[in-house]
Amino acid sequence: MTTQPTELNVFERRESEARSYCRGFKTTFTSASGSEMTDESGQTYIDFLAGCSSLNYGHNDPDMKAALIEHLTNDGIAHGLDLHTNTKKDFIEAFERHILEPRGMDHKLMFVGPTGANAVEAAMKIARKVTGRTNVISFTNGFHGVTLGALAATGNSYHRGGAGIELNGVTRMPYDGYMGEGTDTADILETMLEDKSSGMDAPAAIIVEHVQGEGGLNAARPEWLRRVAELAKKHGALLIVDDIQAGCGRTGDFFGFEEAGLKPDLVTMAKSVSGFGLPMGLVLVKPEHDIMGPAEHNGTFRGNTHAFVTARVAIEKFWADDAFAKDIARRADIVEKGLSALAAMIPGAYLKGRGMMRGVDVGSGELAAAICAKAFENGLVIETSGPEDEVVKVLAPLTTPDETLGKGLAIVLDAAREIVEPGQKIAAE
Repeated sequence: MTTQPTELNVFERRESEARSYCRGFKTTFTSASGSEMTDESGQTYIDFLAGCSSLNYGHNDPDMKAALIEHLTNDGIAHGLDLHTNTKKDFIEAFERHILEPRGMDHKLMFVGPTGANAVEAAMKIARKVTGRTNVISFTNGFHGVTLGALAATGNSYHRGGAGIELNGVTRMPYDGYMGEGTDTADILETMLEDKSSGMDAPAAIIVEHVQGEGGLNAARPEWLRRVAELAKKHGALLIVDDIQAGCGRTGDFFGFEEAGLKPDLVTMAKSVSGFGLPMGLVLVKPEHDIMGPAEHNGTFRGNTHAFVTARVAIEKFWADDAFAKDIARRADIVEKGLSALAAMIPGAYLKGRGMMRGVDVGSGELAAAICAKAFENGLVIETSGPEDEVVKVLAPLTTPDETLGKGLAIVLDAAREIVEPGQKIAAE
């Protein structure tokens, strides 16, 4: 008989080494409400991770929960493949009325597998089929998922190394600000596209994040994004905006690209599109590009029926007018002030991001990790971001009460103070 190693808990004993977030938060969570999570010992934590922006409206929103419970108790459809259902109809109508029509968007909704990576895979396939080309232009520090097609467009070497095979079909170009001040990287992209001897194959698409979530909260300037969109159109490429982490209000408007005035050919969505943390992936496709054949991008879980229920409520509750967007802007100011105080403590540190997708580059991954670890000890769930994990990253739910938001930011500041000797400033590496 095999004896179980009693010194290991069940997660260490049986869960794959691929587990990640749980390594930084050594507890077992049992319940959550709004912007707070509670563990099995009864300790409550403020949540500044929000499911990596999958819980923009907080945990267990009461209206979404009530609608979902009603659906379940009435024996509503639990799984419908891509069949027509009343819940899908209600979601599409709400999305059309409150999201697409007010923005002058005539995009079709393509329901894909329930992850952002699947949405990216579908968007890249559409672009290649529409144009007959294979090359996709992506950008340094971009993160689009870890399935092979999306991973080819992802910049992070650690994740790319997990592929096990060569990743191709993508040309990487420098993101806005990558070359430092004084260099507009859109000029480099333009030169490469227009020089027939640059070695760059004509692109099927350009895929871009307006704020790079995993890449370190690099926020592209609106004028740079417009240049990229113009270059895509000029050179016959489709513009794919990856709005997976930075959308659904995270950077201010429902779509993060609205500030730049973009009209993307394709928009990838996931994370908070369900409103409740339920898996759901979606690609918005301009009608003229909607040429995939039936089941050509197939999947058993194309459309999560339960997610349709909560997503409809989220849209009707938060996006029927501009009140919520204004509230996001107000809360974003609170976050900016709090993080400005953190940046002021650390020589060379600076703010990054936009809206409620903000952070501070503290100069080293070691320092950022120490701040986040100490903050967790003091009751805050918060993570890092960036190529060296050097950014302390705040992704608080957009609905976080002001008092809770202020308390969480105070925990971050106290954590930074605790890891240095009293009276010393923290020196960034």
